[in-house]
Amino acid sequence: MACRNIVSIEEKYKVKAEKLKEEVCCTFSDTHASPVAQLELIDTIDKLGLTSYFEVEIQKALENTIIYSMKSSSNHYATTALCFRQLLTEHGYNSSQDMLEDLFHGKGKLPSDIKTLLELFEGSHLSMDGEKLLNNDIRLLSDIVDRLTSNPLAWRVRWYDVRTHIINTAQNSNNTNIPMLLKLAKLNFNIIQATHQNDLKDVIRWWRNLCIVEDLEFTRDRIVESFFYAVGIASEAQHGSIRKWITKVIQLVLIIDDVYDIYASFADVQQFTRAIEKWDPNEVEQLPECMQICFRALHATMEEICVEIQEQKGGPSTLPYLKQGWVNFCKALLVEATWHYEGHIPTLEDYLDNGWISSSGSLFSFHVIYCMTNKITNENLDLCKNCQEIIYHVSIIIRLCNDQGTSTAELERGDVASSIICYMQQENVSEDVAREYIESIILDSWKKINYHFNKLSTSHRKIVNHVINGARMAHLMYHSGDGFGVQDGETRHQILLNLVQPIT
Repeated sequence: MACRNIVSIEEKYKVKAEKLKEEVCCTFSDTHASPVAQLELIDTIDKLGLTSYFEVEIQKALENTIIYSMKSSSNHYATTALCFRQLLTEHGYNSSQDMLEDLFHGKGKLPSDIKTLLELFEGSHLSMDGEKLLNNDIRLLSDIVDRLTSNPLAWRVRWYDVRTHIINTAQNSNNTNIPMLLKLAKLNFNIIQATHQNDLKDVIRWWRNLCIVEDLEFTRDRIVESFFYAVGIASEAQHGSIRKWITKVIQLVLIIDDVYDIYASFADVQQFTRAIEKWDPNEVEQLPECMQICFRALHATMEEICVEIQEQKGGPSTLPYLKQGWVNFCKALLVEATWHYEGHIPTLEDYLDNGWISSSGSLFSFHVIYCMTNKITNENLDLCKNCQEIIYHVSIIIRLCNDQGTSTAELERGDVASSIICYMQQENVSEDVAREYIESIILDSWKKINYHFNKLSTSHRKIVNHVINGARMAHLMYHSGDGFGVQDGETRHQILLNLVQPIT
């Protein structure tokens, strides 16, 4: 009976959401609505997390009304910047920075009004190599708006901003369409949050049934934080299986990272790496019991995930491809363990050549691609190859954000040198100078991600955007310190807001 009640409530919510959607759709067909009004409506819909409800209507509005009308709206500077920043670029249209030249009054000067500056700031973080108009002004824009915003939208996980946008929109908007949108946004948020909560219960049950926490006292028990990261990668309601698979991968990454960093001797991690390469439980029989437990947990979980993927997607097993990701990850950890054992601080170049793999970014990325595609095909294998540059730069961002958030604590513990320490020693500079240089690498990696992302087909963009969410989550997790290491900080606050507390 309880199960039937839950189903009926969910169906009731869905029917209510469809009715609200129909009411909002009427706004798109309003022939009297100006291009500016429709642009701002689409922007609001995006920020409230409702894009999936209105994909067809948004595309028609952009194609039939806005794109061809922007020339007559050139005096709306903030709208022109908005059109470039979010709508054309983020909805799959190729837009040149040339359309922004009027905003600089032909003299390379920045506009003076705050709304336009904010949109230019957001647009500057969608720039690519070779686009000089915004690249030249990105630091100045950042300095101007630094007090008004944190990371740019392009670097943020949209779903984790939805709640804030709902609250702000309710307080600050006089648009007549907003009440309907807010009702739908609140309903949609609570429906998806309830789905996430059910998924979280499943992964917590898996974690408890694994029964390894008591045997691995040295490692981090971060199953909720791992799930929070996974939701950031794939928040959509239909991706429940992917969230659960990625959560398990993240928690196992944390455990293995702690084995290499904290617990095991150098000889032990060498043997553990050989066991991963051979994917053979017999290879760990001479290792300490807790390392055997760790290997068996990884081995069993990955075998189980690959069976589930095959059952849901069809095609051949993903195990050979995903297993290779774990081999590469553990080999990279072994390189870092070797540096630590020898007391060696590498150059920044050598550190990053290894660090993009030890960040686990490529490991996550391959799991996301193989989990999101229908089955293993030559096309999907080609997608992994075509996305290699994006995967590399996503992994670099994860590595460097991690270093920025954890470097001080790791230095105090005597862990392997981070990118910051490597650059400080290499160039004989202060920590502040090193951090500034690391930030410039992150910015450059985002430009390269933007460039390669814009070359992808529309269907591939939908998949790869979830890969890029891995970099966005790194910004969120390490923005205020170590989001995995400190459980009572900003991450806990975000978990409560997004996974626990509904909007009333």
